[in-house]
Amino acid sequence: MTQLFFTGILLAAGLYFILASLLKLPSMGAAKAMLNAGRKNKKAAKTLEAWLMTGAVKLSRYIRMDEYKRSRMANVLKAAGISMTPEVYSAYAITKAGAILLGVIPCLFVLPLLSPVLIILAVLTYFKETRKADEQLKEKREQIEGELPRFVSTIEQTLKSSRDVLAMMENYKKNAGPAFASELDVLTADMRSSSYEAALTRFEARLNSPMLSDVVRGLIGVLRGDDSAVYFQMLAHDFKALELQRLKGQAQKIPPKIRIFSFVMLMCFLLTYMAIIVMEILSSLDTMF
Repeated sequence: MTQLFFTGILLAAGLYFILASLLKLPSMGAAKAMLNAGRKNKKAAKTLEAWLMTGAVKLSRYIRMDEYKRSRMANVLKAAGISMTPEVYSAYAITKAGAILLGVIPCLFVLPLLSPVLIILAVLTYFKETRKADEQLKEKREQIEGELPRFVSTIEQTLKSSRDVLAMMENYKKNAGPAFASELDVLTADMRSSSYEAALTRFEARLNSPMLSDVVRGLIGVLRGDDSAVYFQMLAHDFKALELQRLKGQAQKIPPKIRIFSFVMLMCFLLTYMAIIVMEILSSLDTMF
């Protein structure tokens, strides 16, 4: 059985190198270099990830999408900071799930009972990878929405002395969080190269946040010469109420966790007392006999 297992591994490796030569796949060093070049973080790409991405690039040529789905996915990927085309992103999910699914073949000979587990894992991996961009965008949107109350309060105070929207963005960017500062970098660069109103509209469309839409609507009003001081005062009040509601929701999630740790501590104390009592009983029995 062991010889059969190693024979299968060597056969798979040989088939891979033959196919890589026929399909003219890039080397692992080149694939890693391309992956690392497109990353915004400093984490280096793994060898397995480079293999999967190489296969995904080849597979992406055969994936077809309608224009609406492709445009929506491209916007989500761009906003989430994932430097892939929609076709490559979909192909990567298929390739990763397919790589896990290939493990079923040796399992049929070695551990047949493990085959259903790998099939379920492959399906879960596919759905996880297809939702990865939406989850990253959701997390980024929540981080930005958490800063909007402070951002609106800053605009409210700045409007008393200046109506320069670009200067507001530049000044707030220095004290913003990483996610919001990155978006403000894109926004300010866009405002310098095109009209302010069009740049703000694209900024709103990238994140698709109702709270951000209210802020952008007010900023566009400032650009058009409207007296938006009262609007931002009311918006700051509403955002503070939403922030308090969000903090209360987070606080309500804490007591169940505390209850679990309190129960664990109580059990530890009871076990300690029981151990002391048992030791005392055993010591008294030793003295009696």
